[in-house]
This record gives sequence, structure tokens and C-alpha cells, in this order.
Amino acid sequence: MGDVLAGNHAIWEFDHTTNSVIIRFARGMRTPRLWQALGERRIPLEALSGVSLTVGRRDTVVLHARARDGADPLMEAAAGQLREACDPYRLVLPRAGGDRAAAFVEALRERLGPPGPAERFLVSVPEPPTGLKASDARLSFDGGAVTFRWSRTGATSTKWKAGDQRYPVADLTGVSWHSPERPGGHLRLSVRNAAGDPRADHDLASAVFGVGHGSVHESLPFAAAVLVGVRGRMPVAAVPGPRTADRLQHLSELHGVGLLTESEYAALRDRLAAGG
Repeated sequence: MGDVLAGNHAIWEFDHTTNSVIIRFARGMRTPRLWQALGERRIPLEALSGVSLTVGRRDTVVLHARARDGADPLMEAAAGQLREACDPYRLVLPRAGGDRAAAFVEALRERLGPPGPAERFLVSVPEPPTGLKASDARLSFDGGAVTFRWSRTGATSTKWKAGDQRYPVADLTGVSWHSPERPGGHLRLSVRNAAGDPRADHDLASAVFGVGHGSVHESLPFAAAVLVGVRGRMPVAAVPGPRTADRLQHLSELHGVGLLTESEYAALRDRLAAGG
């Protein structure tokens, strides 16, 4: 399979056979909820514009990859709003493993894609929630249209009087996500030939976030999925994945050297055996 780095809350594996990095995010109270929601991602190296290794805090080193513009719908939707600790392209490692990390970085640098924006999405969109609860609406996306169902207690009279809204992706030109961790967090659809209201709480193509509504780990994957639909660019599995037998053997090796716990190994083994 490839070289492996085990860091804080994630394992990065360089898969030579598919020229990609497989990132497996841990589950647990200390793992960012966005990472837990992502679970596992395959990042083709052609989707990356660079990779660096720097000295971190408390005797650590930090590996940081950068996605090319237009390559990853998740990062495209995030538009630089993610906190550093939630960046899925960042891995914190013990400084004692710095030599291995440096070799890992050099191996990646030799295989990065061309500079400049990607012409299409190269990283698969993460699995979005089936629905998204904002403070003034419930949103759903079936792949063909986004539906807003207004909350009787949370929506403004403007929205409530207008009634529920449904927007086919063919009528949309974009989607913007404003982090719920910042003031004025909301999700806004850009509707073709419609100006909309600049106030998110009055705009019929916007949903307002609030305390307990529209959390990053739910709203960002939702926005990324809509973005893929709007652009009409289906996510691609850039290269065929390795055989299940090879993956199972490699998981056994990771477990044998202590890079996977018993429960993590069992869960991944069962998922592969089931064809997941």
C-alpha cells in the first residue's frame, strides 16, 4: 500500500498505487466534529498545490497540505473560514517522528499536480446530512433541488408569509456558506436572475444559523454537496482503489504495529469486508 503517518486524531497513508493520500479521521471527544463527520477521504495528489512541514507547539511538527483552487468542494465551500484546528489538510505529529514526516512530505512533493486552479472537482464530496436544521428553516437536498421549510417560531414574517421554497439546481448559480462560528452565520443560494435580499433573515434563498443550528460539521458538507450539484461537476474517484484483500492485509499490519486500536481495526475490517 504505502507509507503511513499516525498523528493527532488522524492517520495519513500515501498510497503509491493510486497516487493519492488516504486520510482516516479518528473518532472521539477530542477529535473535531467535522473530522468525525468526514470519516475517511481519498485525496488525489493532483488535487494538491503544495505540502509543508513546520515546527508546532509542545514538541510537535505540523504537516499541512494545500488543496488547489476548485479541486475540493469542501474547501471551496469553506472559503478559508475553517479554524486551524479543524483544517482537514493539517496533521499534527510528535517531533520525534519528524524524519519520517519529512520523507513523507518529499514523496508527496514529487507527485503533486500542476499549479493553478483545477478545471473540475478532483476530491469526492463528503456525505452530507439528509437534512440541515437552521434556526429559521429545515433544509433538504435531494441532488436535484434544495428545499427550505420555514420554522413557525424562527423565521421572519417575510419568509413565513412567502411559504416554503424549492430551488432546482438548474436555477442556481452558486452557494455561499458563512460559518456558524462567526457572527451572522448563514447559507445562501444564488438564484439565477434574482437579486435576493441582502439580509439573510429576509432572503427567501437563505437559512440563518444560530446556537445549536447549522453546526460546521453538518452545514459545511451540506453546502459542499449543493455546490457540486450547482456546478454540474460530479465528484470523481480519480483512480481505481486498491483491492479489498490488499486493504485488509494493510489494516492488519497497522494494527500489528499499534497504529490502530482493536476497536478501530475491527470497525475498518468489517467495513471493508462489507464492501464499504
